[in-house]
Amino acid sequence: MRTASLALVLATLLSACAQAPAPTGPLGIAFVTVPAGTFDMGSDEPVDTLAAAYPGLERSRFEGLTDEAPVHRVRITRAFEMSRHEVTVGQFRAFLQRSGHVPESIADGTGGYGYNPGYDPATTARRDAFEGRQPRYSWQNPGFPQGDDHPVVNVTWNDAMALARWLSAQDGRTYRLPTEAEWEYACRAGSNRRYQHGNEPEGLLRAGNTFDQDAAANWPAWRERALPGRDGHAFTAPVGSFAPNAFGLHDMHGNVWEWVSDWYGEDYYARSPTNDPTGPADGNVKVRRGGSWHTWPLYTRCAFRNWNTVQTRYPLVGIRLVREQPAPH
Repeated sequence: MRTASLALVLATLLSACAQAPAPTGPLGIAFVTVPAGTFDMGSDEPVDTLAAAYPGLERSRFEGLTDEAPVHRVRITRAFEMSRHEVTVGQFRAFLQRSGHVPESIADGTGGYGYNPGYDPATTARRDAFEGRQPRYSWQNPGFPQGDDHPVVNVTWNDAMALARWLSAQDGRTYRLPTEAEWEYACRAGSNRRYQHGNEPEGLLRAGNTFDQDAAANWPAWRERALPGRDGHAFTAPVGSFAPNAFGLHDMHGNVWEWVSDWYGEDYYARSPTNDPTGPADGNVKVRRGGSWHTWPLYTRCAFRNWNTVQTRYPLVGIRLVREQPAPH
């Protein structure tokens, strides 16, 4: 009875979070209150289990997931607010117009990356899926059409931090990027499964915009690694197009990767504190989470970790913000 009662309380709390009106910030960014709580962070699924769940991928891809372990208990000691959606093109444009900030892809003159149907990855040394860096590509032009309600891309970690600082100054409250622990806690929303909907990759067609047959049409060599169905979006989708998780957060799987505040540490989980971990004190690259419209299902799991330099700008990477709640008296 005690276990059933606790489960009922948690389900009621999550439902209330998802249904509560979303307070907005200066750019009209809607926020959802994420309650304090405890969860098991990371994954220790055996290689054979993952290989069976994701056929068609090389075994080395599963053997390379050791930075997701050990699974460890994390306590988020204070509730926080997380943006219901990823920051949109329209919101980012408004920020630039009001703040005077110049995105790095423009400020340094090197541009970003973008989709070019005539570009062949096999002809380049890096074999990158996208063409760049080139000045023609930026947050305004990732090589595919975007409306103001699509998530902004080709933004660096530094651009994201500039947005958070400006919002904090405008609103008198602290805006920032989530910690890696806050991000995974918010993504899981009370679940210990691979995804918000469960363990089945096929469920991503309802939960998030990932690499499916619509996207694979532009990268036919990778079709066998795509989800077998279609979600209706070959590139980014308008934010909120897919089902929210139990906290009321949309697009935690796919659409765009989301920067977090932590430096990446491959072995950090083995020494992570229980309460409110914030990652290593320093490092070379910052963590990004969640996967994108061009990401295979294995890499859109709640536990998967990826990283880039703070100057990286790419047509798969965007922003989700946290707003801190006022300190209790």
